[in-house]
Amino acid sequence: MTKGVFGTDGIRGRVGVYPITPEFCLRLGWSIGKVFADQCPDSDPQTSSDGAVKPTVLIGKDTRISGYMFEAALQAGLVSAGADVKLLGPMPTPGIAYLTRTLKGAAGIVISASHNPFGDNGIKFFDASGSKLSDDLEAQIEAALRQAMDCEPSEALGRASRVPDAVGRYVEFCKSSVSQSLDLSGMKLVIDCANGATYQIADKVFAEMGARVETIAASPNGFNINKECGSTHPETLMARVLESGADVGIAFDGDGDRVVMVDRKGRLVDGDQIVYAIAKHRQRQGTLNGGVVGTLMSNLGLQLALQQDTIEFARANVGDRYILEMLKAKNWQLGAEPSGHILTLDLTSTGDAIISALQVLLAMQSAQSDLDELVAGVTKMPQTLVNVVTSNPKEVMQHPAVAQIVAAFAAELGDRGRILVRPSGTEPLLRIMVEGADESEICGVAEQIAVAAKQAAGDS
Repeated sequence: MTKGVFGTDGIRGRVGVYPITPEFCLRLGWSIGKVFADQCPDSDPQTSSDGAVKPTVLIGKDTRISGYMFEAALQAGLVSAGADVKLLGPMPTPGIAYLTRTLKGAAGIVISASHNPFGDNGIKFFDASGSKLSDDLEAQIEAALRQAMDCEPSEALGRASRVPDAVGRYVEFCKSSVSQSLDLSGMKLVIDCANGATYQIADKVFAEMGARVETIAASPNGFNINKECGSTHPETLMARVLESGADVGIAFDGDGDRVVMVDRKGRLVDGDQIVYAIAKHRQRQGTLNGGVVGTLMSNLGLQLALQQDTIEFARANVGDRYILEMLKAKNWQLGAEPSGHILTLDLTSTGDAIISALQVLLAMQSAQSDLDELVAGVTKMPQTLVNVVTSNPKEVMQHPAVAQIVAAFAAELGDRGRILVRPSGTEPLLRIMVEGADESEICGVAEQIAVAAKQAAGDS
């Protein structure tokens, strides 16, 4: 076991391929249990049956079929290490973060591969505050994974139990994020749950706040998560909004931490536009408290729109982890990825798709505007993204032929555009993004870089 099993967002990969195997998850559960047991005050394995404090770890999952297997493996490993386990069942990632915090868990575990297809899965973690694990804690877990696995004596084993009111707790939390100030009476919403973790939650939140709700992709079967639905495939939602005459469409990803929206005209509203709407509302209310953090992938149109409204903007590396780091460093509250991962740190500790959607609806109500009017200030710059499949994206990116063609095109574009080539943090892909005023030009540039990358991948 070498250091590096943790990626930018936990551990993710193909089911059945290391490390996404039941054997590894058993060891991972044990390692997590050991690390947190060592940190738990007054823990004494010899007397734990008499009331000594044990760490409690919460486990939630999305709806993919492999979640049952990994839930059982993690539970077994944790209990064998002397940790208690609370099972949440299908639950959005931000819901697991919230419940970890409010139920006084030592840690929370999310079994999900987010927006990936059902054949992938992953494990990510929250600490007691509902935030991502520190690098130090990840290093401690990595070190424990290299140790020989043992089992606590029977009197020191942990217990496992389910949290029967987990859904209700999280529904009430989402509603409380807008307090009594949002009334959705008279509004029609179409909600796409991606056949994922929001399927038994989202409709309750919006309906209980007065909206007429139509749900699609809310019948998970273990295999259809993110399949031609959700935030990565909003086409069905766009059509349905037009057909039904809905005011707004809302699409989540498989684990409920990303959201995109659809306006009354059937047009997609992405994460850049969503964060703009929220920022403008907060600016009007005097509650913005700083600027907005985007990423290297955020559209230049968002930056220009915020500048026009005298709202500061900063770019972090791609990934909500890096947005969070910059927000904390600047003491700001609002950040976003174009994919719809929105951070509102005054409301919750991690990206929450339902809470982000509620913030947009609150902005609409406050401004007495439709969604298309709310985001009209953002003029999107043409942007194209090409993915090259490769097992060695970092090596391909650094290949001399790729570096040379990227530098040449960057010089040619100059101030008219920008190029970003980066390895995906969650998939075996090299992502090539080109942005500029001339759409045909940037598409041609991206394709030529992709050709060079594919050739380099074949050489490596």
